[in-house]
Amino acid sequence: MKKIVGINGSHREGSTLKLIETAFEEIDSDLKKEIISLSNYEIGYCKLCGACKKNGGVCILKDGFQEIAEKVAAADFIIIGSPVYFGSVTGKLKSLFDRSRALRVNWNLKNKFCGGIAVGATIHGGQEHTIQAIHNWALIHGMVVIGDTSPTAHFGCAAVAKQSESGFEFNPEGIETAKSLGKHINEIIKLLK
Repeated sequence: MKKIVGINGSHREGSTLKLIETAFEEIDSDLKKEIISLSNYEIGYCKLCGACKKNGGVCILKDGFQEIAEKVAAADFIIIGSPVYFGSVTGKLKSLFDRSRALRVNWNLKNKFCGGIAVGATIHGGQEHTIQAIHNWALIHGMVVIGDTSPTAHFGCAAVAKQSESGFEFNPEGIETAKSLGKHINEIIKLLK
């Protein structure tokens, strides 16, 4: 059975998590689904010590990275979501990206499919730059980058969220791009069959 992992790069479980869940709702049920919220993990900074290159891809820092690395390495599809922090991904997500150098030693993520989700407080708030950072990470791992599909078909899910008493209010286009990303994964699964 094929597996998809969603990574919520936010420091909390809020609007980014909701958008990943929205994309997941569109994905066929025969795909095993798991969402990882980085807010539940401690992930230290990469020290660029080179130990992972010397010992076959094993990072010597012991924290939440190992569990997450194992899960993404076992996935066929990965959706990475991040709120916009000063025009890019969160620091926590960037630490995960940097530490994933250990996964690149043996190309553990090569040829997996990766899509991006970004949410900001305003329109033109850096969502496309944030998605680009996610895509860059995926490309460096040799992954296949995917965006959303028709009728929106751009870089992935780019949304605007406002917090309200009842949760979050999203711009309609943002919700549509989240759904469209999930639909694109369905299309790829059909092509792979």
